[in-house]
Amino acid sequence: MAAPLSVLVAGASGFIGSELCTQLEADGHTVTKLVRREAGAGESRWNPATGQIDLEVVDGADAVISLGGTSIARIPWTPKYVRGLRSSRVRVTKTLVDAMHAVTTPPEVFLSASAVGYYGDRPGEDLDEESPKGEGILADIVERWEAEAIAAPAQTRVVRFRTGLVVGEGGAFGPIGLLTKFGLGSRIGTGQQYWPWIALYDEAAAIRHLLTSKLAGAVNLEGPVPATSEEITTLLAKAMHRPHLLAIPEFVISTVMGAAGRELMLPSTRIVPQRLLDDGFEFRFPTVDTVIDDIWGKDKTN
Repeated sequence: MAAPLSVLVAGASGFIGSELCTQLEADGHTVTKLVRREAGAGESRWNPATGQIDLEVVDGADAVISLGGTSIARIPWTPKYVRGLRSSRVRVTKTLVDAMHAVTTPPEVFLSASAVGYYGDRPGEDLDEESPKGEGILADIVERWEAEAIAAPAQTRVVRFRTGLVVGEGGAFGPIGLLTKFGLGSRIGTGQQYWPWIALYDEAAAIRHLLTSKLAGAVNLEGPVPATSEEITTLLAKAMHRPHLLAIPEFVISTVMGAAGRELMLPSTRIVPQRLLDDGFEFRFPTVDTVIDDIWGKDKTN
C-alpha cells in the first residue's frame, strides 16, 4: 500500500467521481472535492467558468484528478451545445493547470480525464495509445482538451486517461439499462460496431493505479476484452430476463439523434488498454459479461 496522499478531485460528485472518491478514501488518501456551490467539510469552492479556485488547496495537493465537463449524453447536439462540450472541458482543465503554475509546489501528478472519441470511427482496426487521432466532433474536442492538460508544469507527471462506455447503474449506460428493464432492449445499427467499455469499479481502480504508477501521456481505460454493441445489449437483456427483439437501424439513429447518435452509438472503436496491462493493472471485471452479471444478474432486477 502506497503512503496516503492528498488528492484534489474535480467532478467528484459525478457517476465516476463518486465511486473514485469512495475508493480513494478507502485507501486512506485525503480527498478534497472541488464544488461549485457553498463548500462543506472536505470541499473547496471553485468556478472554472471564471477561473476562480483556491490556490491553497492546489498548493497542498500531492495529486490533482480532473473528471469535469458537460455531459455528452444530452441530445440534440446543437452547434451551441457542441461549443459547450468543448469549452467546459477546456475551462476546467485550464483553471487547474493555471493554478498549478501559480503555486509554489505544483502537484506531483495530474490525472486528466479524456475520451476514446479521440480515435473516431475506425472499423476493422485494432487501436492502442499509439494510434493517431481520428475524425469527428469528439476527436476534435478531445484534441483541444488534452492540449490543455499537457500544458501543466514540467515537474508534474501528466496522464490523459481515455475512457469510453462506463458500465454501471448510471452515467451514459443508464438509459441503456432503463430501456432494457422495460423490455425495449435493442440492436443498435448493425450491432457489429465495437463499443469500448469498462466497469465502473475498474474505471476508478485504474485511476487509483495511475496515481502511483510511473505512466505518463495517453492511457486507455477500457476493458481488456473488446465487445460489440450487440454483445453488450444482448448480455444485458439476458441478465435482466428481458427480451432483446428490437432493432434500431442506423438511419433512424442518425435522423433522431443527429450528430450525437453518429458519434456515440454508431462508431466502431476496438481498443486495447495496452499501457495499463503492460503496467500490471489487474481488472476485477475483464469481460463485459462479468460486470453485467455482477450488477444485474442472479435475479437482481426481479
